[in-house]
Amino acid sequence: MKKRHLALILSTVKIIFYIAVPLAVLILPVDYFDKGESVCLSVNLLDVECYACGLTSAMMHITRFDFETAFAYNMLSFIVFPLLSILWCFWFLSEVKTLKKILAINKKITTN
Repeated sequence: MKKRHLALILSTVKIIFYIAVPLAVLILPVDYFDKGESVCLSVNLLDVECYACGLTSAMMHITRFDFETAFAYNMLSFIVFPLLSILWCFWFLSEVKTLKKILAINKKITTN
């Protein structure tokens, strides 16, 4: 019985996470990640930008439809953003299905 409750709680937390992260990204100012020092290891250790440098800032600008600035930060964001969006939706829908299964099992057990 404890495993079912734990699975229910975990699934609910995941669904909340999948909803909260995109909302947080939309609430943050578009230039939130544009300022400050880089946390990239290749920049800090070797003083060389990697392929992912500027990706977070670029994706923030894509969410605001500022494609020119996004391209200036990292042109790979136009590949990564759609793929990540599709994956995010797939993970969310998969977790919703899991939650429905857990709730159906709990309902079946409680009615018997």
